[in-house]
Amino acid sequence: MSPQDDQASRDATVGRRAFLQLGTALGAALVLTPPASATPIGAGHTRARNSRTFQASFELDEATVGQLQEAMESGKHTARSLAEQYLRRVDEVDANGPALHAIIERNPDALTIADTLDAERRAHGSRGPLHGIPVLIKDNIDTADKMKTSAGSLALAESVAQQDASLVGRLRQAGAVVLGKTNLSEWANFRSTHSTSGWSGRGGLTRNPYALDRNPCGSSSGSAAAVSANLAAIAVGTETDGSIVCPSSACGVVGIKPTVGLISGAGIIPISRSQDTAGPIARTVTDATLLLGVLAGKDYSSALDPAGLKGARIGVARNFFGFNGQVDRLMDEALRAMREAGAVLVDPANLSTPKQLDDAEQEVLLYEFKTGLNAYLAGLGPEAPAKSLAALIAFNDQHRDREMPFFGQELFLQAQAKGRLTDPAYAQALATCRRLSRAEGIDSVLRKHRLTAIVAPTGGPAWVTDLLNGDHFTGGSSSLPAVAGYPAITVPAGFVSGLPVGITFMGVARGEWSLIKLAYAFERTTKLRRKPEFLPTAELQS
Repeated sequence: MSPQDDQASRDATVGRRAFLQLGTALGAALVLTPPASATPIGAGHTRARNSRTFQASFELDEATVGQLQEAMESGKHTARSLAEQYLRRVDEVDANGPALHAIIERNPDALTIADTLDAERRAHGSRGPLHGIPVLIKDNIDTADKMKTSAGSLALAESVAQQDASLVGRLRQAGAVVLGKTNLSEWANFRSTHSTSGWSGRGGLTRNPYALDRNPCGSSSGSAAAVSANLAAIAVGTETDGSIVCPSSACGVVGIKPTVGLISGAGIIPISRSQDTAGPIARTVTDATLLLGVLAGKDYSSALDPAGLKGARIGVARNFFGFNGQVDRLMDEALRAMREAGAVLVDPANLSTPKQLDDAEQEVLLYEFKTGLNAYLAGLGPEAPAKSLAALIAFNDQHRDREMPFFGQELFLQAQAKGRLTDPAYAQALATCRRLSRAEGIDSVLRKHRLTAIVAPTGGPAWVTDLLNGDHFTGGSSSLPAVAGYPAITVPAGFVSGLPVGITFMGVARGEWSLIKLAYAFERTTKLRRKPEFLPTAELQS
């Protein structure tokens, strides 16, 4: 799960950095991952050279779950043929060609599983909407199969889970084909205050499919980049603070960060028991909703109402605007579209507490990370070389040439210095977080203005990946719903210089149905998703 601890509200605290071309640093990162084969592309190309560098026709381009089901029902495709096509796509786009490095490992049993599901469909019919549908899983989620669960760390590169995470069990029961695991920001971006999103010691660097020198954001970077690049129709990500919504926004897809506890966290490498959640990433709200229904064991399909914006009272959190003028213009166009679709906008409806949360949230995450990770590591098999946070720190020091070539483990060290969850400092920080994010935050604004939801820009356009200095978040709105444990959905809202930007709908705990209704209607009204072209760099516009 991915705290995105360097979110814009925290930028001053951790010293976020300026842009830098990839140069030789990117080349060094790609050497660390076995599938790497492409020559690194820097940011210094002229506009004349900045044309599409990869062209490959793909029958399943932008195919939805519903369309894939129709193809299987009609006999045009089988679960096996779908899995084979997506695996070929992974060869062409991920391992070769643009070399996104979104996939950290393929499931060697995927085709066998697909064959079994095909036989079952012929004999008994379909189990449901995900029967035979290939799905990708973030590599901090346990799968009891031949794949590893490593959180991107070389310390767990041979770690095989003894049982499936609860959500993986649900996917298998629904008939989904687990195609493989996705790369991520190592340890879900909770290792260093100067990390680069999308990089892990085991998987190397994931690239943004819209502009290969741009960052996919973290930590569910591989899941979002893979779905955007049509390596699968759907994927599962995790979030602690921003790491479903930020990569979904940066990669031009839909991401749902559910209420904490709606989806079981059993079998997911933890950061924070009060903020961690898994969630769906897809190219459409419909597909994300279908996946959420399976993961949560609840049907949300009745929320898919094209008129869902009509009469809805939506607050505009203007305090999250202002970090980028072009993003502000996109947001204003989105708000205009909502009004035209019948929404009643309360503008502004500001959330005044985010900046007050910084220190308290960090304190909670450090305490909960140490406790949760130690418990997870203690339960690993004998092949795991690190069975505690202290052992992980030692492992990283011993293998710093491969594990820490670009950034360190400051957050590991800070967490190791913390005590138990019985410490008064932890209890006070947790109480502060809940008060500021809930009673004095989202709940207060929703109640004051009688709102269905609050909207804000998800984040800015993707920054140039900078392995020497780390990430460069410019703005975002993930922290309040993350700390509150409340749901948020990001939907494509347009492009800045060809780079996607999302808009976030956030609301009350267990309010997924209402948010899906709004997000679906907005998507149907605007239709702003556009598939990536794998450009070497963004075509900047004045």
